[in-house]
Amino acid sequence: MPAIDGPALTDLPQPHERPDQGAFVRLRLVRLKTRQEFLAVAGARRKFTTPGLMLQAMARADADTAEARVGFTASRKVGNAVVRNRSKRRLRALAAEILSARAAGATDYVLVCRQETAVRPFDELRRDLTTALGRLKLLRDAAP
Repeated sequence: MPAIDGPALTDLPQPHERPDQGAFVRLRLVRLKTRQEFLAVAGARRKFTTPGLMLQAMARADADTAEARVGFTASRKVGNAVVRNRSKRRLRALAAEILSARAAGATDYVLVCRQETAVRPFDELRRDLTTALGRLKLLRDAAP
């Protein structure tokens, strides 16, 4: 038998179908950076608070549905710089895991740290974010 270099013909996308057709697509997360962007999300007045975090959201009509913008914030009430940075790191990891897989696209999200964020078990933080997304009706079904 001759050796074939490269993928089998059946593994390649066929001309009549898109590569993402029928597949579960993860959202591309882009960071919110300016104060104006954060204030716009807060001004939408769409939020839900859990013991571990507060989620603020704002839908964007002009945005790509395969993309979501996300920002993280922690006030001085959360703790000193070490605690605030740890809390934001935990929320970034949570966003990469949950928001990219289960959140609605074309939306801006701001995750606000609370005092419990730094010490709350990660499974409970995961449940907090999923609950907040569900209550704001921004949770999409995950792939089976």
